[in-house]
Amino acid sequence: MRRGEQTREKILDIAEDAVLAKGFGATSIEEVIAAVGITKSGFFYHFRDKNELARAMLIRFLKRDDAVLDDLFAVGEGEDPLAAFLSGLDRFAAIMGEMEQGHPGCLVATYCYNEVLFDREVRELNRLGVLAWRERFRRIFDAIDARYPANDVVDIDALADMVSSVTEGGIVMAKALKEPGVLAEQIRLLRSYVKLLYTPLLAA
Repeated sequence: MRRGEQTREKILDIAEDAVLAKGFGATSIEEVIAAVGITKSGFFYHFRDKNELARAMLIRFLKRDDAVLDDLFAVGEGEDPLAAFLSGLDRFAAIMGEMEQGHPGCLVATYCYNEVLFDREVRELNRLGVLAWRERFRRIFDAIDARYPANDVVDIDALADMVSSVTEGGIVMAKALKEPGVLAEQIRLLRSYVKLLYTPLLAA
């Protein structure tokens, strides 16, 4: 990685940590510059303004998130989609449970809380990121539902959104209660719900 790219990544790293810790509005360009050890002109060489920094952080976050989800919920050829999804949730809960200080937070949720501070492009990017999560899990549940019809009437889009809702809500609850284990437990409860939803048609 070239020096300029390293500096840009360092800016993004420090800015993301600050935004997750105290919000976008409370994070100043000046503190990021000081932490990175560059001049103001050095910062503006990489980012035109704070909204451009916000866009870059969000794009990077969503790409990283996609890579994690690809790994957790990949379904091999001929693999049972329900078994694969439940296994992915097991691994997801285990990873979250190993974070002694708890999950650092989600930029998507943070941006929602601070929506008024962002321009239209950032808000739309955030919305599309959430929709991409819905579409990802919708595909998974479509495959599951085709093989194991649910034992209750559910809206598949709403079920797909539930994965994100439980995860985001678990992060907030863990932070509010100062109990890092809450997130992992919420993921395990989601796993139980999905398993029970399709239990009647599972093989013994």
